Amino acid sequence: MTSKKTSLYGMLLALAMILSYVEALIPINIGVPGVKLGLPNIVTVIGLYSLGPVPTLIISFLRIILVSFMFGNTMTLAYSISGFALSFLTMLILLKIGGFHMTVVSVTGGVMHNVGQLTAAILLLHSEILLLYLPVLMIAGVTAGAVIGLVSGLVTDRIQTYLRTVN
Repeated sequence: MTSKKTSLYGMLLALAMILSYVEALIPINIGVPGVKLGLPNIVTVIGLYSLGPVPTLIISFLRIILVSFMFGNTMTLAYSISGFALSFLTMLILLKIGGFHMTVVSVTGGVMHNVGQLTAAILLLHSEILLLYLPVLMIAGVTAGAVIGLVSGLVTDRIQTYLRTVN
């Protein structure tokens, strides 16, 4: 691995952590826990399209671990890992199939992230009544995923020249 790649991956990890922190500062209270903007997913979507799955997986996983230890707890870690695993796997499958716009991949990732977190909550809390949150979480996932996909596309267009020099 070149020093340029190491620097890029470190910067993306730092950016994802900063976006996680900024997201934690933005209060979203719609009566359903777990609804967030998904700002760190900008780094994940850009990474999948620009760096490939392995570096993106490592950056995202490290972000989840570090942010959970700095700002959360073990439950935060469990929910984040569950949501990320399902989201990342689904987005990766769509990328391998090909032909999907970045926004579609991001929306799918947002929805599946919420499904993963909800599944973890149901299993950890032993409460199927949490399924009542599903409609709101789906709307939130589609909305946030669309915004993240659009922003990721705009950023990717602007940094492609730089990323080509690193890769």
